[in-house]
Amino acid sequence: MSKKNKNTEEVKDQVEDVLDTTIEEAAVEEVEEKDTETQLKEDLEKEKDKFLRLFAEFENYKKRTSKERVELFKTAGQEIMQSMLPVLDDFDRAMKEIEKSEDKDLLKGVELIHNKLKETLKGKGLTEVEVGAGDAFNADDHEAITQIPAPSDELKGKIVDVIEKGYKLGDKVIRFPKVVTGQ
Repeated sequence: MSKKNKNTEEVKDQVEDVLDTTIEEAAVEEVEEKDTETQLKEDLEKEKDKFLRLFAEFENYKKRTSKERVELFKTAGQEIMQSMLPVLDDFDRAMKEIEKSEDKDLLKGVELIHNKLKETLKGKGLTEVEVGAGDAFNADDHEAITQIPAPSDELKGKIVDVIEKGYKLGDKVIRFPKVVTGQ
């Protein structure tokens, strides 16, 4: 072989080595690009998931706080109403005693004040829990003060007397009716 052919072959071999190396490097770079692209897509999906979860959590927070705010407004005057209940009870007892007296003008005046107080409290959301003698006793809705022997068989396990009226503020019971049950 001549020196030219030998040099040509060497150059050819070198070119082939460079081409092979370049092709391998290109293949590795392509795989790395795909890996990088895949990694970026996975990262993007993770971030989207985090964002959606955070957004949902924020929406739940907004709903919960608005619901709590509405509940707070409904029962904002609960302490005042509870402190007014003994006054209302005293008025009821006074009305019963004044009805026994002969003075009708006194009765009429006290009735007007009593009704005005009741209507004012009613306007603020206070309602009386309806319960009477002969109603079925329910431990979830009534507070039993004592049990007495039932005057009749019909009143066994039922309410015999109401000692103190119960009241609701909106849908919430702020004082359960205190009752005497028959056994």
